[in-house]
Amino acid sequence: MYKDKQSVSTWDPLIRLFHWTLAVSFFTAYLIEDDWMALHVLAGYTVLGLMLFRLFWGVVGPRNARFANFVYSPAVTLAYLRDVISLRAKRYLGHNPAGGAMVIALLLSLSATAVSGLLLYGYAEFSGPLAGLMRDAPEWLGGRLEDVHEFLANFTLLLVVLHLAGVVVASLQHGENLVRSMFTGIKQKELS
Repeated sequence: MYKDKQSVSTWDPLIRLFHWTLAVSFFTAYLIEDDWMALHVLAGYTVLGLMLFRLFWGVVGPRNARFANFVYSPAVTLAYLRDVISLRAKRYLGHNPAGGAMVIALLLSLSATAVSGLLLYGYAEFSGPLAGLMRDAPEWLGGRLEDVHEFLANFTLLLVVLHLAGVVVASLQHGENLVRSMFTGIKQKELS
């Protein structure tokens, strides 16, 4: 039996712009590494600015953008993942519990990557807002910062791959195109 569906605005324009700008900025910084430092730094600053925006928008934005709407306890998130594996996961109009956990993990990882990049930029290039703080840092710290920044960037990339896998699984399990909804902002709500 087919249920009637109604188109519902789910993702506001600022969330969609944030999402795609963040994706482009992260991959730009990741792919060019040190080859074009000015562009790498610009992309990193963009990521950091986007993290600040998302923190703000997660508190005051529309319902589906707010952290309170999609941050669940670990127990709820694990129960949801068990339901995904058993092919009986509930469909959510906004982020499901696993998606909400991934949003938080990505925000934390991207923020840590950007901050470690700022520290490294201040140390290695004597530039940026943390240059004064890093001016007299010991030499061993530079190598450590580079290792930490690289690890965090690679860890973030792993999270992105897991995010994409989750999008594919949820799209297939619920018969919807989640990528398209992140462009259009529209999802389908089943009518009772």
